[in-house]
Amino acid sequence: MTMIVINIHEAKAKLSEYLDAVAKGERVLICKRNQPVAELRAVEQKRIEPRRIGGVTGIVIPPSFFDPMPDEFLNAFESGPIYPESQSTPSRVAEVPARYGAGERASRVITTKDTKAKKLTKKI
Repeated sequence: MTMIVINIHEAKAKLSEYLDAVAKGERVLICKRNQPVAELRAVEQKRIEPRRIGGVTGIVIPPSFFDPMPDEFLNAFESGPIYPESQSTPSRVAEVPARYGAGERASRVITTKDTKAKKLTKKI
């Protein structure tokens, strides 16, 4: 399969020829001022026969897969707590106040108010 590169004028003049080439499996790249703009290619045909169910070959399911699970195993799922209690104390990372920037921010706000007050007093 090759790619045919043509300009827009040539595509207009010989569209039916390029459509025949596309039907045979070629790809046609249409350019405008030597820059690719569009590509003509064949449309994928719809599947005629249905897909096979399963798709993967070689997977073997042993007969023990269908045996019932042991009672101990089921009890661990059905009677256990939904959220098991942890052994350590819970972490409270989100509740720790921020240590950075709080003092500077407050002093900056006061400073800007003071400078505005100074400017106002000078103008009056």
